[in-house]
Amino acid sequence: MTANRNLKRRIRDRAARTGESYAAARQQLLAPARQTLTVAVAQVPLRPDPGDVAQIEASGGCVRALIGRARSQGARLVHFPEGALTSPHKRVMSSTGPDDIGPADWSRADWPALGRELERTAALAGELGIWVVLGTIHRGDGDGARPVNCVFVISDKGQLAGRYDERMLSRTKGTFMYAAGTGPLVFTARGLRFGCALGMETHYAELFSAYEELGVDGVLFATAGSPETPGVFAVEAAGHAAANSFWVSYAGPAEDGHPPAGLLTPQGSWAARCPAHTTDLAVATIVTDPAAPAREWRRAARASIRSGTGRPGRR
Repeated sequence: MTANRNLKRRIRDRAARTGESYAAARQQLLAPARQTLTVAVAQVPLRPDPGDVAQIEASGGCVRALIGRARSQGARLVHFPEGALTSPHKRVMSSTGPDDIGPADWSRADWPALGRELERTAALAGELGIWVVLGTIHRGDGDGARPVNCVFVISDKGQLAGRYDERMLSRTKGTFMYAAGTGPLVFTARGLRFGCALGMETHYAELFSAYEELGVDGVLFATAGSPETPGVFAVEAAGHAAANSFWVSYAGPAEDGHPPAGLLTPQGSWAARCPAHTTDLAVATIVTDPAAPAREWRRAARASIRSGTGRPGRR
């Protein structure tokens, strides 16, 4: 009862101060507060041989240098591309290649070296107090099991907080290289909820709309890019941001011909982008807006389509 009286007093005080009606003042006081998080999106060179310790260590050193830079620029989460720690190439890994693409020979991968770089990266994340989302591969369970193409989520305490495995594999990945993931991943970093997507998954709008239904504030999309149509994933990522009214982080390779990495607003515009083709960071602050009408309206419209009424109500 005391809490209820205090709330009513606060509502009356706000109404008197602002000139709002009692109902409007109550709505504003009970509305969820805006939340913010500064995010760094990384653009790095991708190295193709998971059996080459020098390549793995070079990738790990690059990742950790950018984590330090991101934290110095105020970021509390840094997002890396697919394959940032190692990006196995189909011709490098082919057991019948490199001229012919065949099943990947994963005995060539140096799993201990990959594990060491992941541990060093997690230790730095904990030391600096920054979340890290890092693209790499994870060894399959059991003899002969294929690995997964994944991103590891490392908390600002330096602990592994989750792993997202790519679900919608390309024909080559699915036929010769990886096992497919089985579900979405949602994690909370400093009060904001994020989903993860990987590889070529911007081709699948249903993955992004499913994350919207799970109530995320943003989706972290990590890719190695598309050699045939290098700009398409960035275009699709912008469309998903606008269609779902959430933030999308686009982390990609620092290679000629590929679009710059960056952070997309819920309107589908770029809040920040890296310089083209260079190892760098794009840093911007995500701001949630619980009062924004677009997302709730679209939810109602989609629900009406599913129910067959076609009448979401008045905007």
